[in-house]
Amino acid sequence: MNEVFEKQFGFILEKAMSLKNPIRVAVAGADVENILQGTFEAAKKGFVFPVLVGNEEKIKAMIEQFHYTDCDYQLCPVSEDENVVQYAIDIVQSGHADVLMRGNTPTRDFLMPILHKGNKLLEKEILSHVVLMKVPDYEKLLCLSDVSVLIHPSIQKREQVIANMVELLELLGIKHPNIAVLSLVEKPSFHMKDTVEAQTIVRDHNAEPIANCNLVGPITWDLIVSKEAARLKNYDCPYCGEFDGICVPDVMAGNILMKALSMAAHINSCGVITGAKIPIAITSRSNSVEQNFLSLATCGAILKAKGRE
Repeated sequence: MNEVFEKQFGFILEKAMSLKNPIRVAVAGADVENILQGTFEAAKKGFVFPVLVGNEEKIKAMIEQFHYTDCDYQLCPVSEDENVVQYAIDIVQSGHADVLMRGNTPTRDFLMPILHKGNKLLEKEILSHVVLMKVPDYEKLLCLSDVSVLIHPSIQKREQVIANMVELLELLGIKHPNIAVLSLVEKPSFHMKDTVEAQTIVRDHNAEPIANCNLVGPITWDLIVSKEAARLKNYDCPYCGEFDGICVPDVMAGNILMKALSMAAHINSCGVITGAKIPIAITSRSNSVEQNFLSLATCGAILKAKGRE
């Protein structure tokens, strides 16, 4: 594991590695090399037991290719006409896995069985995807949500996104976080729907708290991450440069921001889905081994905080 990753996400990894027993991770479509490697690297650290669901031949070939044949794991072969995600969910529902992880399956195909009411996985009104990322020259980890689940969320759904994000941060030990409602400009304008919605969300929070947090918006990216930008723009907010989380206007804004930072700025990040009864690890199939490892570490930290030993 990269030393930089361990330094940036060390408090999360520490929680995961303090579990007395490894978490059993059902990987839905485990025949993708970076996700498979991330899972086994977590297993080598002692906090994951891989339950690999998918094409037996491809999975075994990858295990041999990356020299994991001596590691403990469970392989659950799935035929081509079976739904690999539903199969993995059934393993979780039967009590033989603790965490669900996306493997070699499109995001939509992964989410649909999770959202199906018959599987009874929803704990909150909505699911939301939270990315934890370390932005260069920014001291804190930043949460970004929602970046893959909610296409055009309503004001009410964005408020639930904020509640989900704050709950995750609290489970990771960050109490009363500072949350920003991202917009194109920092002053509300009826020409820009996102600014008016951000203002409404903050007003709703001030009238009746959405979650145990400080909430600011509308606010732009530069003001979120830089005290100097706030000084130069005469923006009076004590949380500039000290935000813990960002609620984006829609999935396009969140996804583009996340991928641009990942591909161009080479940020370190990991993703989980919140709002379900179980931790769900989700990363891009183009993400690094370390990012998949960290998503599982975050799931382990969540279970640790919930009293799972």
